[in-house]
Amino acid sequence: MKNLRLQLIAVFSTLGCLFPVVALANNGAHASLDLTQHTVGYIAIALFVLAYVLVMAEEFTHLRKSKPVILAAGVIWAMIGYIYSSNGMSELAEAAVRHNFLEYSELMLFLLVAMTYISAMEERRIFDALRVWLVRKGFSLRKLFWLTGFLAFFISPVADNLTTALLMCAVVMAVGGDNVRFVGLASINIVVGANAGGAFSPFGDITTLMVWQKGVVDFWTFFALFIPSLLNFVIPASVMHFAVPKGQPKAIDERVVMKHGARRIMVLFLFTIATAVGFHNFLGLPPVIGMLTGLAYLQFFGFFLKKSELAGRDETDGRMGDVVPFDVFNRVARAEWDTLLFFYGVVLSVGGLGFIGYLGLASELMYGQWSATTANVVVGLMSAIVDNIPVMFAVLTMNPDMPTGQWLLVTLTAGVGGSLLSIGSAAGVALMGQARGKYTFFTHLKWSPVIALGYIASIYGHLWINKAYF
Repeated sequence: MKNLRLQLIAVFSTLGCLFPVVALANNGAHASLDLTQHTVGYIAIALFVLAYVLVMAEEFTHLRKSKPVILAAGVIWAMIGYIYSSNGMSELAEAAVRHNFLEYSELMLFLLVAMTYISAMEERRIFDALRVWLVRKGFSLRKLFWLTGFLAFFISPVADNLTTALLMCAVVMAVGGDNVRFVGLASINIVVGANAGGAFSPFGDITTLMVWQKGVVDFWTFFALFIPSLLNFVIPASVMHFAVPKGQPKAIDERVVMKHGARRIMVLFLFTIATAVGFHNFLGLPPVIGMLTGLAYLQFFGFFLKKSELAGRDETDGRMGDVVPFDVFNRVARAEWDTLLFFYGVVLSVGGLGFIGYLGLASELMYGQWSATTANVVVGLMSAIVDNIPVMFAVLTMNPDMPTGQWLLVTLTAGVGGSLLSIGSAAGVALMGQARGKYTFFTHLKWSPVIALGYIASIYGHLWINKAYF
């Protein structure tokens, strides 16, 4: 503790000495400050890297990923604010941080509504019913390998890829939990399928949602990535197919009955998505307004469910036992708040680095000296190591002048590039925990060259099929 205090005193003393050393990017009175070669800029970079190392080590440290990035964001903007206020330019820093916070708020509320619906469907046992149906069918291991992969590919465009991957992995563990080889291969296939499926839908991944809400690509244009995404999934799966055992798992006789109102909640979710799209495409309003309107659909239906379930308990003289009536606010509370707060930390941290000037330098290098195609392919490779959220937010903040085809390419690569390593996506990290000991970093790494074939094929497929967008 004593050493920590000394380190903190040393850091802030150093900052105090160096704050006056500031360079202006332009000569104008209202020019922003260029801090890229300033000590504060270097400290901001170091803070972000350190925070992200802690994020990547979450599996071992058990420190929630939101904590380090939120702290980094606060310190980065505190340093920026101090320098700007010292130079009588505090309004510029305030406007910049408000702009970043507005972008985060729109995405956070959008995701919160989607997560609430997913949580409501889980509570109504929709996903349990699907899992049990698959298990009871008695498919062979190879059929189950393909079925869970394709379901991951087609469910993730509507639900998020993390929820989809966890659901499909539960099926794999239920029927082949003792077969290490099958579970490992099926988990890799699920991760690749979920990430690929999320790449061609505005709702499939946070990165696609960011691109859509930014207005860079319109809603229907995303679906031009369907075939490239399918190539990304099918090619590795076709190679791995021959390594999957041929056995037949033991059938499991388990039954799950969906709760009252389950199907209507699914319909309301689809109607909510349609509302968000309609608000954006026809009214010119942010999609989040449509999503929040859709939350009201669930709130009113939840009120109906709560009244009907309470009435049912009264009619049976309390024989329903401890059944808790549906409460929409319990579903809101069960949203993935760690993910939402992690997203806040990332957006504000990357926004701070951009305001300092680093993203401008990166944009000049990647999109000025390299070709746009090369830069966008590298973005995908980076997302295998660093989460695709900060990578895509950085690209959107750079806002390079690219045709729609290149924006689709970077959306594709950022979405599917995370499949190259197990730590490259939330789906992969979650499955390493769910199938611990059977699906590991090295299990995935063994098949990375095959997954890379799908990555390359998806890029060339996009360049050929969607050449009209370039």
